[in-house]
Amino acid sequence: MDQSFKAVVVDKNEEVNYGIQDVTIDDLSEGEVLIKVAYSSVNYKDMLAVQDKSGIIRNYPMIPGIDLSGTVVESSDNRFKEGEEVLVTGFDTGVNHTGGFAEYARIPAEWIVPLPGNLTLKDAMVFGTAGFTAALSVAALENNGMNKDNNPAILVTGSTGGVGSIALQILSKSGYANISALVRKDHQKEVALSLGATDVVFANELGDMDKPLKKQAYDFVLDTVGGDVASTLIPQVAYDGSMSMCGNAGGVKLTSTVLPFILRGVNLLGIDSVNVPIEDRSEIWEKIAGPWNIAESTLINEITLDEVPKTIDALKNGQHLGRTIVKYEDS
Repeated sequence: MDQSFKAVVVDKNEEVNYGIQDVTIDDLSEGEVLIKVAYSSVNYKDMLAVQDKSGIIRNYPMIPGIDLSGTVVESSDNRFKEGEEVLVTGFDTGVNHTGGFAEYARIPAEWIVPLPGNLTLKDAMVFGTAGFTAALSVAALENNGMNKDNNPAILVTGSTGGVGSIALQILSKSGYANISALVRKDHQKEVALSLGATDVVFANELGDMDKPLKKQAYDFVLDTVGGDVASTLIPQVAYDGSMSMCGNAGGVKLTSTVLPFILRGVNLLGIDSVNVPIEDRSEIWEKIAGPWNIAESTLINEITLDEVPKTIDALKNGQHLGRTIVKYEDS
């Protein structure tokens, strides 16, 4: 195909700038599979990617968008056929390889997951990278002893953001009945409760980092923000409990002593959603499509590609709730 199509393009002269442009297939990075994009989603990392000096994008110009779902148009790899529905999250998509904020994407075959049978293309991006990360976090905690039959006390941080909002819903649907949501603002309280939280904790109620050990308040913590919030919570994790960590919106530094780990046996579980081996992705996506499928109840905003810059600004300014998906024409 040689016709032009629309994409968000990030470029850098003296400073980073971005906007909607007309591009062609020749502007896309190399890959064996050409996909007509049906949906993408707006993630925190997408917002970072268009900021000056973020370090997310190193080669300009670039089409951002770290995830997408769509239909195969052309494929030189026999694993994928024309007309097949697929999804892509992570790897270098939208960072060093042109991504999902375009009407077409050309992707290496080894990054692509066939769309699970119980998901629509829209559902796939209702979850997207945020949902995949939330599912990885829940799976890691369950692999380290979290079980609804024990009625554990669970805390989810960043609970009204992309990852946290889906994590709350997965936990609630899975039968956990003691789920606290950490929020910062009053208007987030009702949102968190509607997503499945059974209690709400405000960030200013956590205390400070003055003691290496505190009252054992939570059996498991699903942390999405990092920084001081995570540092404050580590001393509050109960004996043999675990904290998963997947984000850095609250900062990249972690302050702790060894005491929670050597006196309480606390486990700190790092969650990477970018480079998960392709053979492990299908298992998580099958859980998302099956017992953890909360796509119908998820708080979403649906926008067009032209509205992506406005949504990125809202995310940057802390005015964004839940998930925003980008719908392309004819989807």
